[in-house]
Amino acid sequence: MPPDTATGTAAPTERAGYGHAPASPVSRRPFAPYRQLLAAPGVRAFTAGNLLARLPMGMFSVSAVIMIAGAHGSYALAGAVTATGLAATAVVAPWTARLVDRYGQARVAVPATATAALGSLALVLCVHYDAPVWTLFASYAATATTPNTGGMSRARWAHLHRGDPAALHTANSFEQSADELCYMLGPVLAATLCGALFPEAGTLAGAVLMMTGVLVFAAQKATEPPVAPRTRTASPFRTAGMPALLAAFLATGAVFGAMEVASIAHAGGAILALQAAGSCAAGLLYGSLRPVADVRRRLLLCLTGMTALMSLPLLAAASTESRLVLAGCLLLAGAATAPTMVTGMTLVQRLTPEGQLNEGMTLAVTALLGGIAAGSAAGGWTVEHAGTVTAYAVPMGAAGLALVVAAAGVRRH
Repeated sequence: MPPDTATGTAAPTERAGYGHAPASPVSRRPFAPYRQLLAAPGVRAFTAGNLLARLPMGMFSVSAVIMIAGAHGSYALAGAVTATGLAATAVVAPWTARLVDRYGQARVAVPATATAALGSLALVLCVHYDAPVWTLFASYAATATTPNTGGMSRARWAHLHRGDPAALHTANSFEQSADELCYMLGPVLAATLCGALFPEAGTLAGAVLMMTGVLVFAAQKATEPPVAPRTRTASPFRTAGMPALLAAFLATGAVFGAMEVASIAHAGGAILALQAAGSCAAGLLYGSLRPVADVRRRLLLCLTGMTALMSLPLLAAASTESRLVLAGCLLLAGAATAPTMVTGMTLVQRLTPEGQLNEGMTLAVTALLGGIAAGSAAGGWTVEHAGTVTAYAVPMGAAGLALVVAAAGVRRH
């Protein structure tokens, strides 16, 4: 499959600034590729809208837990409600993405987001007015229609920079760093709003930000990818190499879920911000470098590095009680995750058939979320039965599993 299968042929776009020849000179100044990336017409507007819409993704779960646990006095209930929402999202998200590919981003994303926002508002009302418990599950399940805004943004980059792997690599790195930033700032913002104002404030603010961001994003028609003619209806999951790649995403998600539980149990949740910060910084640096041409080889190198670096928190927890040492190891471990995710998403773009890019990337995100849930469960079981130090072996093992799966099943490009 040629490198540009996911985005069409490598013909240059007619809009000035929306594509760059692969042979064009690249500045060696640090982060110069990002300045070039954001200089194209319309890019900053859709990026700003997307970031605004994506920030609540790190807010909703924390806000729901604080709100429900405060009203009902049960973290078990709060966890069950958020888990139900996650399961519903895993089922609904690929269908929403398929509609986006078929009818266009603006036509689908706005009503889908409005439905999700109404679900969040319904949850607030149900909690505030002490509605029956089943209404909490139903309300939060309605938020599953939230579109994959990060995937839609990556689809725009893939359209604007088709035929230019270097620019697309920088764009994917920027998007991954944005993900890390949103998931790092979102929980802090949610907890602050719920604590400083009232328990429902985090959910309300998240719904407003999400709806506003999607409206701004959808209004940028000039950068929206055209709807491709429907030549096939089979899911991208059936594409050769995709099942193994999704399995690698599943195992990578387990790395994140297990690391989160182990770190919270061992040293408190605040220390996790360092892992996210390391990943964010590494993603930006990775995007400023010229990538290895063979994406499969690059993915295997990233997974190898992630497996090796995930051993550092285990070694630190086993050999010292210093939180400073553990923090440094988490910072280094986080540095491997963004390059892995960037390269994995690049390969998803290469493998996904034309006209199904949003669905393909949403499948990857769904696999990642499933892995996070499985990793959290495995990490929690290990903490309870073997201790917090041993729990750090779970993310390292999950990273090794991702490496083995990718090496065995992801086809060469």
